[in-house]
Amino acid sequence: MFSCSLAGIPDTQELWDKCRLPLGLHIQPFRDMMGLKVIHTLITRCRYCRTYINPYVFIMDSRHWKCNLCYRANDLPEEFLWGPHAKSFGDPGRRPELQETTIEYVAPTEYMLREPQPPVYFFLLDVSSNAVDCGYLHTFAEQLAIDIDRFPGNDRALIGFLGFDSALHFFQFEDSTSEPKHIIEFDIDESFPPVCSGLVVPLQEFKKSIKKFISKLPGIFDRGVSSSNCLGSALAVSKELIEEIGGRVTVMLSSLPNIGLGALKIRDDSKPSKLKFTPQVDYYRTLALECTGKQIAIDLFAIGERNVDLPTLADISRFSSGTVYHFPKYHFLRDQTEVKHLQMTLHRYFTRKLGLEAVLRIRCSKGVSLHSFYGNFFVRSTDLLSLPNVSPDSALGVQIKLDETITSSHVCFQAALLYTSTKGDRRIRVHTLSLPVLTNTTQVYSTVDINTTISLLSKMASERALSGSDLSDCREALINAVVDALAGYQRILGQPSSVLRMPTEGGLPYMPIYVLGLLKHRAFSGAQKASMDERMASLLMFKNVGIEILLMEVCPALYSIHNFVEQPVVENDHAQIYPERLPPSYEQISNGGIYLLDVGTSVYLYVCSGASPKTIGGLFGVNSFEKLDEDAELNEETSQGKQITAFLQHLQDQRWNVYAPVIVIRNDSPQRELFTSRLIQDRTDSSHSYAEFMQHIQREVNLACK
Repeated sequence: MFSCSLAGIPDTQELWDKCRLPLGLHIQPFRDMMGLKVIHTLITRCRYCRTYINPYVFIMDSRHWKCNLCYRANDLPEEFLWGPHAKSFGDPGRRPELQETTIEYVAPTEYMLREPQPPVYFFLLDVSSNAVDCGYLHTFAEQLAIDIDRFPGNDRALIGFLGFDSALHFFQFEDSTSEPKHIIEFDIDESFPPVCSGLVVPLQEFKKSIKKFISKLPGIFDRGVSSSNCLGSALAVSKELIEEIGGRVTVMLSSLPNIGLGALKIRDDSKPSKLKFTPQVDYYRTLALECTGKQIAIDLFAIGERNVDLPTLADISRFSSGTVYHFPKYHFLRDQTEVKHLQMTLHRYFTRKLGLEAVLRIRCSKGVSLHSFYGNFFVRSTDLLSLPNVSPDSALGVQIKLDETITSSHVCFQAALLYTSTKGDRRIRVHTLSLPVLTNTTQVYSTVDINTTISLLSKMASERALSGSDLSDCREALINAVVDALAGYQRILGQPSSVLRMPTEGGLPYMPIYVLGLLKHRAFSGAQKASMDERMASLLMFKNVGIEILLMEVCPALYSIHNFVEQPVVENDHAQIYPERLPPSYEQISNGGIYLLDVGTSVYLYVCSGASPKTIGGLFGVNSFEKLDEDAELNEETSQGKQITAFLQHLQDQRWNVYAPVIVIRNDSPQRELFTSRLIQDRTDSSHSYAEFMQHIQREVNLACK
């Protein structure tokens, strides 16, 4: 949730320069938490630097405490002597503020600039002929009908709908029982709301009418004939409709916006080595920044096989704290796996917690400062980020720099997220991180947190690509990060060696394999056959996703399933025993096996032609490999099916409710490359094997050490 790429901070710039390691933070400020302590009484802060009291402050006596960021003394409120759990006076250390590194406060009125906004859910729906052909409206309407009663802040929420093709389709709700009035506006260049009321209405009051509308929504546009798309104009109108309140705009898009405001042209993405992920026009970035000022976030669902120019359109989410979701294989009739993927993603999207009109401030101890931020937000000042909406699934990275020699024993960071809950109260979620100060290179190299390091490197490389650099420059920067770190360690050892030497503690030995995984990922690989939108979606994912999914995307987890299900179920202290993780290499694959590859945003079940018919039957309900269809679903009625389902649920739980579709792949299928391309230790026609990559790194390190 809140971690640093090193488990300690070098005390001088000279020491850090010797080690040449990435230094930064990963934070997921609104992540779902079990047992989060919520304080409804006083908020205690340093009166000098405004740090919130936390477990790392020094309690001087029963009346005073010393701040762990600025080291100044503060008065301790009398209420702090009261232990809320023991319900008695005594040691202030019993307070949850002094025990929990993450805590949440219900804020008083002085933390409010205005009355807390109600949640506003406004949907922009592509109803062009391409959208109708792919059929996404069916999935959208079905899932919305299921989840509408579970929207956060349901009793306070406002909702509205706007369709767009060559015209704008408004829906005016005039009373709580009848269907809305359908108003079509053809003037898309200077569009404005055609009526003064009924376009954004209270969800609870109009729920009956809204549910009727949702049930008939696909039928309203089932004969879409216009191939045009005026998304830019629709976004401008939606901003005007909700700018007095703020809220969340959800864009469902299946075609390129080619008319009206912000119209785009089809790009040529046939030369991936020359791709630059820069926008065609500034319209969408400018609009996003205007929305941020009005507390409006925009999420984009790009659905279907048509390229929609994500390098341009993604700006509406990147700069408004939104998220881009990409479903390039979706078709309502042809791909049920992707239909379920969209359903489950929408379910999570509709029902997860939501923070409104948020700001995130990150404070740090004297001697260090924040250098660069990576994620989807607007940087308001050197330590303050604006987030019109904040999601539990979104993360960000921060690069740190050393300003001066650190003389204290610890360095502390504190991230405070001030937001409005969907229930209508103002809250502050505070995360505090304390790290020891390191004084020698051995300490520094033994404290590498590889998970945070790779998260930071992926975000930095993604930002580099999104800022206009060639993919080749991004790849070179990633390789240089490995070479710099390992060369620094070899210099410290001082003795030349023909073999790369690694520290016995810390995560540095794993850095090359993770960076190789980044180089082979479609986000950065110049060889993989991927459209510009697919690459762009991957870059955006790295910038915004939580650390668990990111690591699986970079270094997929391979498991032998046939050995797992062919053995009797074994329990250890009532805990299920799961298969052992294997190296991601085809050397682990036998023709008689069935394998699971977890790649973060998807899970592949790879079935070999020599697999046991009994095992295939137990898993998929067919008695031979020849009869196995790649659209097959797991048979959850058999013991084997139950075992795999339980294991898949175990993997799903590690994603914190972010759904990953399960894709069945035969080893004689054209889809085989989906599986083999993610075995990152193997050599391909255009990329090194892990052994070859290490040889290359060895040569570069030797050159750097001369």
